[in-house]
Amino acid sequence: MDAEIVTSGTELLLGETVDTNSTYIARALRDVGVNLYLKTSVGDNVARMALVLRQALDRCDVVITTGGLGPTVDDVTREAVSRATGRSLLLYPECLAAMEAIFARWGRKIGQNNRKQAYLPQGSIPIMNPVGTAPGFIVETERGTLIALPGVPHEMERLMQDTVLPYLRDRLGAEAVVIKARVLRTVGVGESLIDEWIDTLMHSANPTVGLSAHSGAVDIRITARAATEQDAEQMISDMEAAVRARIDEACVFGTGTDNLEDVTARLLAEVGVALALVESATGGEVARLLRGTPEGAAILTGALHVDGPAGLTSLLGVSAAQLQAFGWVSPMAAAAAAANLIDTYEGGWGLAALGVGSTADVFGDDAGETYVALATPDTTEVVYYPFGGSGAVARRWVTLRILDLLRRHALAQVRKTASKKEKTHE
Repeated sequence: MDAEIVTSGTELLLGETVDTNSTYIARALRDVGVNLYLKTSVGDNVARMALVLRQALDRCDVVITTGGLGPTVDDVTREAVSRATGRSLLLYPECLAAMEAIFARWGRKIGQNNRKQAYLPQGSIPIMNPVGTAPGFIVETERGTLIALPGVPHEMERLMQDTVLPYLRDRLGAEAVVIKARVLRTVGVGESLIDEWIDTLMHSANPTVGLSAHSGAVDIRITARAATEQDAEQMISDMEAAVRARIDEACVFGTGTDNLEDVTARLLAEVGVALALVESATGGEVARLLRGTPEGAAILTGALHVDGPAGLTSLLGVSAAQLQAFGWVSPMAAAAAAANLIDTYEGGWGLAALGVGSTADVFGDDAGETYVALATPDTTEVVYYPFGGSGAVARRWVTLRILDLLRRHALAQVRKTASKKEKTHE
């Protein structure tokens, strides 16, 4: 069964409202084994929406609309469906009675504009709305099935769960399949490099493997279709093993909805690290993200922000003469600041991130540069990045690299501890 989602509302086309309904519906359809082929947005215009619906019915088995079922003049979905299917709008007494009951609880009489919400295309299957005044409806035609849902997110979600998904499961019957997905989250490597690593796997028809690039990170999505959830999960696990065998395993920091700061903070807490930070161009973003995690208060002992050499000298005692000789954004300055953080805050690790650059993006002629030093009681590592500065993209890239650097060091400590325990038990 193939489906298309049609969202209505001029506010969507103007960018004033973010379309979260399509995301919810897409995931719900995936979970019951319905293929989503297209998503379309259309403004509050009857003729244009009717045209979109006719086109959608020509290419898909099921068309699901959200929005346009309210009582106002610009709520045109009912009339558009009427035109698209060639069915007159008729009053559905049960829908009117449900709305009258709601208004009675509010101590009000139903208005004429609300009454129009009870008019549905002839032959519709009403979808009663227990959490709002706008009923949805299902219209079954020879060309396909059209399902209309309210645009208010919590109303749409309730009607999807109560009525639409059971309806679709019944329609699928013996053809029902399970579609499951798993996401591997990576950082520190580009989309093109991952594509090279797993190129042949991305030609698989089932399960499928795809990439989704974000600023400074890339997701690897594995999706499987199977008769049972167990079969789908097994197919995904097998493909995940194949993917991990071809990529740099260290770049995978989590799965699903994991985010890098949470993973990093958990690992730091696991190894009992007390971390002190000093940041320049990142503007304290690393400290902010780590503080926002459940483990933040336990792992962060200090966080400073500097915007020049004077701050490194006054706050951390880095030699002014050395800064003048080598530069305040340099390997020497970063290493000295990181080491002094351990002494200043009596912490286990000290990290200094010193960068300069313009507000341009990381691909410009003035992309800037950043030196990050991580000092531990045993060693100091300095990493250079050929980008930096106060631009949003540069900040994001540097911040993710810093969190990843901390994650990798903490993960190495976890594995080292685990190895020692295994040898002890041998």
